[in-house]
Amino acid sequence: MITPFAFRLSRAVTVAGLLAATVLPTASVAASGPLPEPGPTSATAPGPSVRPSAPSARTVSAWLPYWDQEGAYQDALLHADQLHTVSPFWYEAVSAGRIDAHPGAGERRIIDGLHRAGTKVVPTVMETMKSGALAAILTSSARRTEHADALMRTVATRDYDGLDLDYESIAATGDSTYASVRDGFTALATDLCGRLHTLGKQCVITVFPKTATTGRIWDYAALGRVADRIRIMGYNLHWSGGDPGPLADTRWYDDILTRATAVVPPAKLEMGLPAYGWDWPAESASTAATKHVTWKEAEALRARQGAPYRFDEVSGTPYFTYLDGAEHREVWYQDARGIAAHLPVLRKHGVTGTALWALNFEDPKIWPVLAGG
Repeated sequence: MITPFAFRLSRAVTVAGLLAATVLPTASVAASGPLPEPGPTSATAPGPSVRPSAPSARTVSAWLPYWDQEGAYQDALLHADQLHTVSPFWYEAVSAGRIDAHPGAGERRIIDGLHRAGTKVVPTVMETMKSGALAAILTSSARRTEHADALMRTVATRDYDGLDLDYESIAATGDSTYASVRDGFTALATDLCGRLHTLGKQCVITVFPKTATTGRIWDYAALGRVADRIRIMGYNLHWSGGDPGPLADTRWYDDILTRATAVVPPAKLEMGLPAYGWDWPAESASTAATKHVTWKEAEALRARQGAPYRFDEVSGTPYFTYLDGAEHREVWYQDARGIAAHLPVLRKHGVTGTALWALNFEDPKIWPVLAGG
């Protein structure tokens, strides 16, 4: 199902200017060069060069997309020995007092199955309100309380272990209301986390990466004091509305985590890792012409096109190019080799938590890589 995935990944549309300002220089295709193919008949990308250790402590949480609910659920069960938390992408805040459910939300078979597997279920509440509408909620004490009440009603509908708040439209808040919206979101999170903790439930906050020019709407330090975990969305460095390039970069991660760990204990941080990519027209930045692909879709496309697997050593990201008729196209995505290249940055900053976007998108080889990371 295309639309929900595109919607989730189009989060960067609201902060196009901000993200564009953070793009790091990347080695060119010619500079990084192709790596040897894994074999003349294999469509599988070369595995990571680092030999991972045996599966150990659970260090991974992951989002479960409702538009691929059964496949993602089975994927979660398969890797339950590593998953401490699954966040079904089930709810959407549409007003101060209203939280809507996506199709399949609250399916008891999935909740019970994950619990039996020893995995906590912390559903995500997202929103796509216009920034002004969300700002009106966040800057009013009465509306914030009304909204926290609605969130608590949602968590009470099932045997959930907490909530993950993924509010992204505030990233586009203008300078004139920035401080009040930032403080209003912090007040909402403080209220919500306190209520959840009273019930013995977890409070997770998902945020954009903070760099010199991005992510400033979130008060990392204050959120880190009240939340159990802060999930940083470490993807979409290059996105559907921009030029082709890696979704993540080792230098970008270093910058993000240098800032984050200065104000949030590393044990509370989870670095969001992509299991997807973008398929761009090589000479056009038209959003309409850009396609999103999961790792599975990217590798299937590469196999159909007979395109050589390439790996950009600078960013730590795989890519390939192909011809669609007369049009040159460029695909950047993430796989186990790329994640293995990025994990040392997390280790450098003492961050062991990771969050995968999303279940059943990923290269299966990432699981032993994460276990050893």
